[in-house]
Amino acid sequence: MSDRFHRNEAGDEKYLVLHEFIKEARKKLNHNTWDYLVGATESETTLARNRMALDTVALRPRVLGDVSHVDASVDFYGHRIRLPVLLAPVGSLESFEAGGGASVAKGAGAFGVPFILSSVSQPGIEETAAAATGPKVFQLYVRGDHDWQDAIAKRVIAAGYDAFAITVDTAHYSRRERDISKRFVKTWRAANTGMDVQAALSWDDIKRFHDKHRIPLIIKGIGTGEDAEIAVRHGVEVIYVSNHGGRQLDHGRGSLDVLPEVVQAVAGRAKIMVDGSVSRGTDIVKAIALGADWVGIGRLYLYALAADGAAGVTRMLEILEDEVVKALGLTGVNSFAELTRGHVHAGAPPVVFPHVHSAFPLLKEGY
Repeated sequence: MSDRFHRNEAGDEKYLVLHEFIKEARKKLNHNTWDYLVGATESETTLARNRMALDTVALRPRVLGDVSHVDASVDFYGHRIRLPVLLAPVGSLESFEAGGGASVAKGAGAFGVPFILSSVSQPGIEETAAAATGPKVFQLYVRGDHDWQDAIAKRVIAAGYDAFAITVDTAHYSRRERDISKRFVKTWRAANTGMDVQAALSWDDIKRFHDKHRIPLIIKGIGTGEDAEIAVRHGVEVIYVSNHGGRQLDHGRGSLDVLPEVVQAVAGRAKIMVDGSVSRGTDIVKAIALGADWVGIGRLYLYALAADGAAGVTRMLEILEDEVVKALGLTGVNSFAELTRGHVHAGAPPVVFPHVHSAFPLLKEGY
């Protein structure tokens, strides 16, 4: 991090604060894609609770320790990554920028964090892997039988992906009223088949996949401590706490509210990821302090992708890193390893009404 960052001096970069990506993305995206990006299901209550869960955790700073050498990096399957952040899987990345998954791979790799390619994003497994310069994960929606799943797993392993994620919170596709009200049917949704296979998915299928394929397995969409315990018993290496950004079950809990019971259930037997409206450096600090190993971000990098492609993704991560480094140092630690539950206070009063953009209040003031 340059001295200029620490002095809060503006340089010649196009983007200096995170909300500038949101403003630019709004200009570039059509109404349907924008609604897909910012929207959720039915009343969008789960989306709001994701943000509320983050906002009602406060930081408890310790002072007069030497925090002159803050290092925000962590390990990820043999890689040292600059932040404990993965770019979460999102369908139809090509809707936001023509390069799609390849652009995200380039942007993430240039900065130094992993990305997760969704099975419903383009380009495909091999093409996106070829564009990657850093760690990468593949995420699957199960739309076919065991042979179909195994064929995809073999391609993923051959392409050098570091882990394999299976999403398990999409047994039924939710009612997304922004789309329904406009009679808009996403092209990638219209092309989908095999939803009955996803609906019938069971823990036996997870065990079979894990036993057959030698690649770390991530289960994405865990929402309770009970299911986290079952996943660990089935050998799952990473428990991914997620409610699909509020896009699946309405009136669910915020992801950060779920995290403590999952941490307790897992008891150190697996790694833990969490996502859900993570928008600022302080959000990442809170999630790690509460027991997550890594944090997924979704909408935030999509704004950057839509605004400026791969370069936008890299620049967004640079700004996010500056927020994280300052938050760690002001909390009184030099690394994520030094963070403890004692650095956070749960149950703090919220100060803003939760909204998809409530982490960026200056948007309302015209900045």
